[in-house]
Amino acid sequence: LEVARQCKEMGIHVNFAPDNDVNRKPSNPVIGRRSYGEDHKMVARLGIMYSKGLEDGGVLSVAKYFPVHGDTSTDSHKELPLINHSKERLDSIEIYPCREYINAGLGGRMTAHLNIPVLEKYGSPSSLSKPIVTDLLQKEMGFSGLTFTDGLAMKGVSDA
Repeated sequence: LEVARQCKEMGIHVNFAPDNDVNRKPSNPVIGRRSYGEDHKMVARLGIMYSKGLEDGGVLSVAKYFPVHGDTSTDSHKELPLINHSKERLDSIEIYPCREYINAGLGGRMTAHLNIPVLEKYGSPSSLSKPIVTDLLQKEMGFSGLTFTDGLAMKGVSDA
């Protein structure tokens, strides 16, 4: 609630936080210490608590990233990272916090610029992918909140 109070005091009504990624790769150039850690259940629990505090205080939380960004070794500001996990692995580890966030009824998600062949067969960045954003996030997972994309000037999407 304190973060929400300070946001509102500054006229901020949307907070692009928390980082909802499971940091499975310590050398990750994007997530690093912004993640709540390597345990997907802990990441989900802490992310939901932070988001509820924001939203109870009248500030929209926008958890990032969807679908995953915690197991990359490439910076999406510079190129399109490849996530080459199976659908089962993504569902059980990386997407778990996203699903819990949605089930908690929280309001915003930010998509990431990633190449995830098991979810997007044409190689489009996940942030621009109908199979990922519309079919998976909205239809399959039931997210009906506000969806944002990461920066469109980033090389992970602008060079795609």
